[in-house]
Amino acid sequence: MRTNITNLNTLAVVRNLGILAHVDAGKTTVTERILYATGTTHKRGEVHDGTTVTDFDSQERDRGITIFAAAVSCAWDGHRINLIDTPGHVDFADEVERSLRVLDGAVAVFDAVAGVEPQSESVWRQADRHGVPRIAFVNKLDRAGADLDTAVESIRERLHPAPLVVQLPIGTEDGFRGVVDLVRMQALVWADGAEEAVEGPVPEDLLDEAQRRRRLLEEAVAELHAGALEEFCERSALSPESLVAALRELTRSGEGVVVLCGSAYRNRGVEPLLDAVLAYLPSPLDVPAVRGLRDGADEERPADPSAPFAALAFKVSATPTGRLTYLRVYSGTIEKGGMVFDAVARRTERVGRILRVQADRHAHIDRAVAGDIVAVVGLKSARPGSTLCAPDAPLVLEPPSVADPVVSVAVEARRSTDTDRLAGALARLAEEDPSLVVRTDAETGQTVLSGMGELHLEVAVEKIRRDLGLDVNVGRPRVSYRETVGRGVSGFVFRHVKQDGGAGQFAHVVLDVEPLTVTGAEQGSNGFEFHSTVVGGRVPQEYVRAVEAGCRDALAEGPLGGHPVTGLRVTLTDGSTHVKDSSDTAFRTAGRLGLRDALRACAMVVLEPVVEVTVTVPEEAVGSVLGDLAARRGRVTGSVTRAGAAVVTATVPLAELFGYATRLRSRTQGRGTFTARPTGYAPAPVAAVSH
Repeated sequence: MRTNITNLNTLAVVRNLGILAHVDAGKTTVTERILYATGTTHKRGEVHDGTTVTDFDSQERDRGITIFAAAVSCAWDGHRINLIDTPGHVDFADEVERSLRVLDGAVAVFDAVAGVEPQSESVWRQADRHGVPRIAFVNKLDRAGADLDTAVESIRERLHPAPLVVQLPIGTEDGFRGVVDLVRMQALVWADGAEEAVEGPVPEDLLDEAQRRRRLLEEAVAELHAGALEEFCERSALSPESLVAALRELTRSGEGVVVLCGSAYRNRGVEPLLDAVLAYLPSPLDVPAVRGLRDGADEERPADPSAPFAALAFKVSATPTGRLTYLRVYSGTIEKGGMVFDAVARRTERVGRILRVQADRHAHIDRAVAGDIVAVVGLKSARPGSTLCAPDAPLVLEPPSVADPVVSVAVEARRSTDTDRLAGALARLAEEDPSLVVRTDAETGQTVLSGMGELHLEVAVEKIRRDLGLDVNVGRPRVSYRETVGRGVSGFVFRHVKQDGGAGQFAHVVLDVEPLTVTGAEQGSNGFEFHSTVVGGRVPQEYVRAVEAGCRDALAEGPLGGHPVTGLRVTLTDGSTHVKDSSDTAFRTAGRLGLRDALRACAMVVLEPVVEVTVTVPEEAVGSVLGDLAARRGRVTGSVTRAGAAVVTATVPLAELFGYATRLRSRTQGRGTFTARPTGYAPAPVAAVSH
């Protein structure tokens, strides 16, 4: 095992990477084998046995899935690898978002039978938004029906980068025993029970195919890389050194993705994957310097231990030993006992301890430097997304985005004496996970917990029950509806006049309200535009801003059912002022009340969240499943047969999916599975909406 750990603190030998994939593609098993190969653990953990390092939470072990992003550190060939195993289930996409915000690279894991699955595509797009370079690992090549070429083609078709395949499998399905390294033209074979591969020449029966694929790799790289093209034209070939250099640059620019293969469960292909991480993914020195705001001005902080300290908190968790705040250090150095400034909470705090994290185990260290991912103890105010910096050099970094919750349940303590404890537990949950929102329903007085899906809320409630021993009653899940404008109004006049002694209030506005053309994904988000076409100074600019603020206030509740309003454009076309009684407050009130009345005059439409469902069932159960989807207002968009099973894709309203897992199991004798990912909002029939 190449685990020389000297000189690990220099930035060039640090890799911060995440493991991304669809649920059940093998992310956690890949992580476990990496820890085993690097000597970090001395026994291979298994998901089905509940013995993995990163899935340490009792709920993760019970359910057999990753729920919480877990950080681990290991060493390989003189490099330190800080690794985050991320969830694959769509309900925990926010955990992936926060992790990607602080990573420099990622390994995307794909199932060799299923290829690119729905959540694989979602996390790939998330990584695109953050500009995170990736390499691909096609896992489970030992499974029946596994095919590297089919999986690679799905990467090309659905994800659209140029897949650059650098390995050729030796053996198929259960006979898979090794790979040919197409860069060095060497074979790596793992004997049954062997810990490490035996390196040797390419087998004679695979030599022609290996040479053909090496040629295809060289041609693909030459098409994308100018330097490689020049050498290829001169020599009609690329040297291994030139090929590696070109692959590194294409990976880091995002123009290509290096594809490797193996079987993590059988411990085959993990060492070459680690070598590829070091060769192709960037160090903290290879990514652009982090940028933030200082006193409203843009400022850059280099990845330099001697620069002013700046770090981003991306995860907070409560443990029996204290509150842990997970940090990515972008610049400077932090020492145990040092003072840091929370630029969001605007308070200075002392760092009690600094920990090198191994999932639920920790090693104490005296300091952390630029490029490190560590946890600290002692911070009370930090939240996910908080910037921590040097007190004398404040900086605010852009926090990870937080998705709007789509499902809600009412929760209450079974015993009235536990009400205060439940309120405190919910507040801590929302503090640790920003995608959980706690509010009190104004009509019923109930406490409502909102999140990203049914499973997300189940896990949150179960955490309260297990960690605090609280008995909790939970209501039926309800989805978060939105309202939008179907047909607008023009020239809507509203006057706000108030005179009750002293200074009065006067504001006159004329509004045009029209639908805003947005995609399905954007409809549920903040789809609102405001414009002003007022001329001649009839409404001064400062009052125009007040009208916009008032209009945004009015979006909180729509006229149909009190749901948030989205997907509209408001134009202020005219208005007038009073020399004494006009003010910001008057025009903000006019904007709020005027838009509220204007919406009542519009033709409004209720929107409901919809998801893309991928159902995998035995072929004989397809008819029953299609009928059930139709009964749930589902619209089938595709159906294919793969490895003896039918894969049906459909768009279904989220409200119709509650309890679907149980129904699917009963219709398929327990052999059917499904996954879902949000695709946005769509108009809902009136009968489907419960107020």
